[in-house]
Amino acid sequence: MSSDAFTHTTPSRDREPAAFMRYVAVGDSFTEGMADADPGRANAFVGWADRLAAHLARMAGDERPIFGYANLAVRGRLLADIAGPQVDNALALAPDLVSIVGGGNDILRPKADIDALAARLEDSVARLRASGADVLLATPTDPREAPLLRASRGRAATYTAHIWSIARRHEAYVIDLWGMAALRDWRMWAPDRIHLTSEGHRRVALNALTALGFTAPDAGWALPLPAADPISRAEAARANAHWARQYVGPWVQRRLRGQSSGDTISAKRPTITPLEG
Repeated sequence: MSSDAFTHTTPSRDREPAAFMRYVAVGDSFTEGMADADPGRANAFVGWADRLAAHLARMAGDERPIFGYANLAVRGRLLADIAGPQVDNALALAPDLVSIVGGGNDILRPKADIDALAARLEDSVARLRASGADVLLATPTDPREAPLLRASRGRAATYTAHIWSIARRHEAYVIDLWGMAALRDWRMWAPDRIHLTSEGHRRVALNALTALGFTAPDAGWALPLPAADPISRAEAARANAHWARQYVGPWVQRRLRGQSSGDTISAKRPTITPLEG
């Protein structure tokens, strides 16, 4: 590792970081930004992609055309929608950078065909690269310490391996969330244990910026938080029971009804609009 651990260029790309001017994000609730509440808008979220866009706008500088950004992500979406209609809409916006992060909702399903998911993702990456756009992917986080979700660890690990292979074949960038130790701390996660806090999203945005080859303005994004005070087994059991009642139960009920949390939600930023650095 070089002395500057926070300056990184994808190994397959031996060149200076690009100054992106038209960034489009596609995905599910992770890219929509839940649960990074937007203080300026009710029932709206910021999220890592919005934060990354702000960093890229600053990197673009004042002497270039105005930086533009769109976010087409919608909570609850499966990869079929993300790699299908969302990518179609992204291509229509003529971006020079597209982040495509999806598959997490599919992986939660025990019968998910991970190889088929990876093939669908690769098809969309190939289309985006053929258009001339750069592509930013992200691995899943490691669910080994997550109640219930740890059952999906094998599927998530297989998908992670596919993502690195897809990135190598198509010269895409990758946000390594699986290896992001700071995210193993539950203080980085919202009460639902599915979505990140504002601090978690802030750190992921800096991870993404680093993955694109830039130097993060905060070199501490990868460092874990100071150790938390331990809790008793009884306290942990009560917290897990509350989580199951409050969040797991409603999720199961939606699944049984064939509903999604994003059924009535549309993209928060459907067209490329200016974003000043």
